[in-house]
Amino acid sequence: MDSAHRVIRKSLNNEFDSMKTIAGIGFRGSTSYMLNSPNGIFVDTNLDLYIADCFNNRIQLFPLNEFNGITAAGNGSSVPTIKLDRPAGVALDRNKYLFIADRGNSRIVASSQYGFRCVAGCSASQGTEAYRLWNPRSVIFDSVGNIFVADEGNCRIQKFILITNSCSK
Repeated sequence: MDSAHRVIRKSLNNEFDSMKTIAGIGFRGSTSYMLNSPNGIFVDTNLDLYIADCFNNRIQLFPLNEFNGITAAGNGSSVPTIKLDRPAGVALDRNKYLFIADRGNSRIVASSQYGFRCVAGCSASQGTEAYRLWNPRSVIFDSVGNIFVADEGNCRIQKFILITNSCSK
């Protein structure tokens, strides 16, 4: 609920279960328990919640049943990460590295053991070419690790093929 500055949960298996706020308090702010226009979310295998906190320019991690978030990337992180501009989507790969649709910078950035780096749309400007993005909204992976990006400004879904390094003889 981006304009309500919160994320809610509702069980689809129980029609009597009411909606419950699990992140944010209903008005914008930048403290650890507040959000400012949350966009994309991702729930990992531990049921921890990652939120693209758009106008706070950060990714917030809310561990299961915690109401205070931890800044995983962007403004306010306790460790140097990367400067984000209106992140709109977030996902984790199978190695638990963050991938962020950095909407304002028209790129996809990813964390790794060496820090953050740009992995798609790295031309420093938006555009219509296949290697450029324009206001990416979300990022997701297929079963082999290819990246799919909802490229809003170009009205397309852009696929980036996974390239692996091989040392076979």
